Amino acid sequence: MVAKEPSANQTPAPRADAVPKDAAAVVLVRGEGEGSEVYWARRGERMAFLGGFYAFPGGQRDAADGETPVDSCDDAELAAMISCAARELFEETGVLAARGADSLTRGQIDSLLDDLSSERMTFAVLLAHYGLRLDARDFTFVGRWVTPPFSPRRFDTLFFLVRCPRKQEPRVRTVEFDEGGWTNARAAYGLWLRSEILVAPPVLHAIKTLADGAADAPDDLVRRFLSVPQARRERVRRIEFTPGFTCFPVRTPTKPPATHTNAYVIGHEDFVVVDPGSPYEDEQAALAEYVDELIAGGRALREIVLTHHHPDHVAGVEPLRAHLGGGVRVAAHRLTADALADSVRVDRFIEEGDRVELAGEPSLRLRAMHTPGHTRGHLSFYEERTQTLVVGDNIVGLGSVLIEPPEGSVRDYLASLGRYRQLLPDVRVLFGGHGAAMANPRAKIEEYIAHRLEREANILKAVREGASTPREIVGRVYTDVSVKLHAMAERAVLAHLEKLEEDALVSRAGEGRYAATGAATS
Repeated sequence: MVAKEPSANQTPAPRADAVPKDAAAVVLVRGEGEGSEVYWARRGERMAFLGGFYAFPGGQRDAADGETPVDSCDDAELAAMISCAARELFEETGVLAARGADSLTRGQIDSLLDDLSSERMTFAVLLAHYGLRLDARDFTFVGRWVTPPFSPRRFDTLFFLVRCPRKQEPRVRTVEFDEGGWTNARAAYGLWLRSEILVAPPVLHAIKTLADGAADAPDDLVRRFLSVPQARRERVRRIEFTPGFTCFPVRTPTKPPATHTNAYVIGHEDFVVVDPGSPYEDEQAALAEYVDELIAGGRALREIVLTHHHPDHVAGVEPLRAHLGGGVRVAAHRLTADALADSVRVDRFIEEGDRVELAGEPSLRLRAMHTPGHTRGHLSFYEERTQTLVVGDNIVGLGSVLIEPPEGSVRDYLASLGRYRQLLPDVRVLFGGHGAAMANPRAKIEEYIAHRLEREANILKAVREGASTPREIVGRVYTDVSVKLHAMAERAVLAHLEKLEEDALVSRAGEGRYAATGAATS
């Protein structure tokens, strides 16, 4: 079973789904009809939440947002969210969507932004001081989306369509974004269709809506924005992060901080299902319903593919096969098949370099990579045209990965991470077994390698300073981790000690005890 290794500088998320926090976002537009444009920005690669994704300006509601008067609005909650949207837009882009702002010079607006960012004034006080007013008629509600429950950070976000005020020009004003600019919605949607960018579902829906309905009357455009149930707070179950790669998170009894495992449905005409892992009947039924829908639409399920044998990745395999009449093949590495001999029938072995060819427009070709470390039979899959890498549990969208003997090997794991690094720069996105897709592959791979090497160095240092058992080492190295996770951390330490022993840097000093060997290095 997958388990996330606790990070020494991060307390674990609660086991239950994170409670969504109120937030607001602005779909900022300018121009008319086919020539209209929307402003978006790329989140920094080092950002923990959706790093590398393109997004709209926005953020979490502050307590003070309820203090800002909003004209033409009798609903106090809606007024607070409009205030949140206006404040976040101003903080992140310098655009002040307030009545009276068109009389201000650019220098005055910059001064106001400095007053807000330095906390010399709250947003409400700033607006009142300069005689500015927010008006609800300038903020058109176009949807309320809730982050899927697999995410450790969840938001209940109201989206507002706002026309960029005359004489104001947005530009990135926050470290959250590394670049931003205006784009034609059709051009933006084309980038997504070519797998050149990643966006979250509400952003994808917005650019597609604008692309298809730029010439619509305002009321028709709003209707199109609200036409999908997810824009009215219904759960987002299917997340097509890039064309042909749909993530379908299912609830599983995995280890914290994860609560869900990502099943993937990959392909256009032909498709495969990767890692249907839930043991829960309602989750199995939801995934089966989606597969049924695809088949009814003329698509063909080739097979079920497994990245590895842990229960939270395979528990739904046989129920899905039975639902489809029992004739669906299951494919996995030979070592995974051996580990599953008593629970899952594997019909086909996948070896290093094998291809899974999926017909369609466009076609997809998944090249199998044997990437042990988390387990001995772990597989990854690289699709060259889309520059997509399915990494299973070797890299995940939240936390880090537990390497646990006897299945886990730190040496093999580092070698597998090194193989991922060798594919750079020809990887745009990583699809992990848990959490959101990762649009920052270089930063994420380097982060994982650095984390593992730092952990090893700290463990060796602890042994050289006299810690001789995994429990003693955890006490010195995992100082910021809850005691509840120390047993898990001890298993991770054992995996590192095995590698250090192979490297002749530590030796066994008795039952469950270790000692440093050789001269200490600085």
